[in-house]
Amino acid sequence: MKTTKPQATSKQKKTSETGSEGRSKKVTTSKPSSIEEEIRDKAMEIYKERMARGEQGTSEDDWLKAEKLLKGSKK
Repeated sequence: MKTTKPQATSKQKKTSETGSEGRSKKVTTSKPSSIEEEIRDKAMEIYKERMARGEQGTSEDDWLKAEKLLKGSKK
């Protein structure tokens, strides 16, 4: 007697009449903007200076300080 393997079936996602509900949003990664790159570089500079002085701090503090310095100077 020959047995057959059950075939996989795909189920369609349910959508509303407009078709907008039930769709997942596409997540994309985009290239960081130039200001983000500048902030990152400045934050790294702040971090290295802070480490050289032996001061405590966090990467978030370094980022916020860099952001304030750069965005404040761009006005």
